[in-house]
Formats: sequence, C-alpha cells, structure tokens
Amino acid sequence: MIRVLPILLAVAYGLIMYRFSAWRTAKELDAKSTVLADPVLKKLSDKMATALDLPRIKVHIYEIEPVNGLAAPDGRIFITRGFYKKFRAGDVTAEELASVIAHELGHVALGHSRRRMIDFSGQNAMRTALAMVLGRFIPFVGVWIANMLTTLLAARLSRSDEYEADAYAAALLTKAGIGVAPQISLFKKLEALTQSNHGTAPAWLLSHPKTEERITALKRLEAKWEP
Repeated sequence: MIRVLPILLAVAYGLIMYRFSAWRTAKELDAKSTVLADPVLKKLSDKMATALDLPRIKVHIYEIEPVNGLAAPDGRIFITRGFYKKFRAGDVTAEELASVIAHELGHVALGHSRRRMIDFSGQNAMRTALAMVLGRFIPFVGVWIANMLTTLLAARLSRSDEYEADAYAAALLTKAGIGVAPQISLFKKLEALTQSNHGTAPAWLLSHPKTEERITALKRLEAKWEP
C-alpha cells in the first residue's frame, strides 16, 4: 500500500514552490521591465485588440538580452530587449514580433500558467509515488527512473501547451488581418536568432516541439482556413 502522507506533502510542496517561483518572477519583471512604446508594433497590437474586442493589448519589454517572449503567471505579456533589438536591426519584422505577442496571449487566454501550477504539483506527487514503488524493487535506480518519467511527462505537457498557443496565435493573427505567414517565417529564423540547436535532442525530451513540426501544424491550419 502506498503511503498517502508523502504524496500529499509532495503536492503541498509543489504548490508552495510554484507560488514562490511566480512571486519571484513577478518581482524581477517589475524591476526589469518597461511598457513597450513602439508606434509600428502598437498599430499591430491594436489590430489584435480589435479582433479580441479589447481596448488595448499592453506589452512590456523585459530588459534582458536573450531572444524570447513570455507570459507571466499574472497574465502580463513580455518580449525581451534582445528580441526588440532584432526587430530594430531589421532581423525580425513587426508582423513576426506581433506573432510572438499573439502566441504569449494564447498562453494567457488558455490558462496555461494556472494549469502549469496544477501540473507541477501533480508531477511532484507522481514522482514521489513512483519513487516509493520503484524504490522497493530497484533501490537507488528507482528514484532516478521516477525522476526521468516525470521529466518526460512535463516535457510532453509543455509541448502540448506550445501547440495550443501556436493555434490560438494563428487564429488571432488571421482574424486581425495579419495572417499566419509571419508565424511561419519567424519559426524559420528562430533557431538562428536564439542560437539554439535542438537537432541532437530527441523531440520527446524537449519542452518545445521541433520547429518543422510547428510549421507543419500551422500550414495545416492555414490551409483549413483558406476560402
């Protein structure tokens, strides 16, 4: 019989750690961000706001150099200074950067941050339960296997979130008259922009789907929505 108390403690630990992480992230974002005030990007974000029947979409610049976009647990949307510099240098178009904003809006609208808290707690409980069961039959190695299995589960859930946010962004960009093309063109540039190479890692270990698979999914949506 699996003991319940360690599993309950693992769930509580997961909730506490997620809350602490969200608080620490929000504090750092407050200290290192400013409201994005770019007339070209504002014109595109206003188009998306109209499509969503919102008065405006507020975007912030996170003052770090890595190229990235993020949705904070409190629902705020950020692009990094490094990403904005790529736009100013002409490496990224305004429409491509708008597709990043639309993607992060998808994470917020689909409740991925809230779901991540539940997932994180559930994974801690799963890790504890598996470690207890496997540890009886395979001492020491059982804990490693439990960690590996929960890591694989977390990566799978994260990839699912990315596909959902991509689809949300594609629908929003299409409704706003911007279209899916900037999403696809940005994905083709993304690995060079971020100087990342996922080619050596199996897709099922990655927290984000492979770029070509995301492009294929977007092209399917684009074909489906064509008149």
